[in-house]
Amino acid sequence: MARILIVDDDAALRESLAEALTDLGHAPEMAADGRAGLARLAEGGIEAVLLDLRMPGLDGLEVLRRIAVRPNPPPVAVLTAVPTSANTIEAMRLGAVDHLAKPLGRADLAALLGRMLPAESAATASEAPDGDELVGSSAAMRQVQKSIGMLADNPATVLITGETGTGKEVVARAIHRHGSRAARPFVAVNCAAIPTELLESQLFGHARGAFTGAVADRVGSFREADGGTLFLDEIGDMDMAMQAKLLRVLQERVVMPVGGRPVAIDVRILAATHRDLAAQVAAGRFREDLFYRLGVVPVHLPPLRERLADIVKLAEHFLALAGPKRLSAGAASRLLAHPWPGNVRELRNAMERVAALARHPVIAADDLSFLTGAVAAPDADWLAGDLPTALARLEAAMIRRALSASGGNRAEAARRLGIHRQLLYQKLERHGIG
Repeated sequence: MARILIVDDDAALRESLAEALTDLGHAPEMAADGRAGLARLAEGGIEAVLLDLRMPGLDGLEVLRRIAVRPNPPPVAVLTAVPTSANTIEAMRLGAVDHLAKPLGRADLAALLGRMLPAESAATASEAPDGDELVGSSAAMRQVQKSIGMLADNPATVLITGETGTGKEVVARAIHRHGSRAARPFVAVNCAAIPTELLESQLFGHARGAFTGAVADRVGSFREADGGTLFLDEIGDMDMAMQAKLLRVLQERVVMPVGGRPVAIDVRILAATHRDLAAQVAAGRFREDLFYRLGVVPVHLPPLRERLADIVKLAEHFLALAGPKRLSAGAASRLLAHPWPGNVRELRNAMERVAALARHPVIAADDLSFLTGAVAAPDADWLAGDLPTALARLEAAMIRRALSASGGNRAEAARRLGIHRQLLYQKLERHGIG
């Protein structure tokens, strides 16, 4: 049995969580605000904390910040009715075990306690739009947001993978922005866009007179990012000779400008690629030692077609950046039916295009007629009617698409949907999907 503190200003939710904790064999205690919660923690004996995010007075993040500096702080899980990428990342950066959306079911609560408590205890137990904001509330994207929070202050090299257009640079910028190097430079280099013969000078710099045309010293991207972060995009397109030079820099933390002397550097390295680097290594096109050096911590971005829950939210975000326009139900249906081969980049371009060309404040389905390759939606008005009906239609559509993408493999479909296989079976029966 563990003593668990619930800090939440919603009395009904406190009571509900306390009842569930009691049923799971634990001893709940309750605090109605952040100050009361900190006071109870100061008395000792608390083994875990369930912390609300939005509270009067001290909000959840400030309470979490104060808990984190205590000696031997208990594990904390943040619960919120309004999860955003910003508060998810910050909560994980401050040391939260998890960041979950309310309401929390009993099975989810038991699983959470299993992660928070020692095995013996668990066994019984509107912000302004920002072009660089990491938008998404799907299970896959929330896992990415949690990873960013945990990696922000960690110096480890991170390899970000995913199809072209999934937002790899946005993730890299988020890791930098939320970390201890945020006040220092973020320098991005697209390794595929720079000719091989110029990439060495671009990265490492050169001395004046080192070669024809070198009329002045160049510090290079590594030294431009000194104290901050260097993002090497499309690292999989770098040629083998440059890979060897990059590996030496990563190992020794010293750059050798062309025609110059060695210079020590202090740079956090983030890399990204749309290629399968393991396959590149097997084919002899990428160095195995560099692959392991770069991929200390991998972060994978799923394609947009596997993130249906994010499509409308992303579209509305990009529309808000472009001006005061909104989507009709028909337009949202058209967006959900499109396969998005260009991923988030294609969606952003589509929203910028329709915002520029549509003269009316509400975007209709016909305004998106330039989208091709869409699969058939369940019906023309599948988002019409009340919310439960529309959500049921969306759920059924996502299940059908996951089953199709996995070739009928239900275990794989459940993984793509981010749910347990048993839950998928229940939903298949509920929706009459064979």
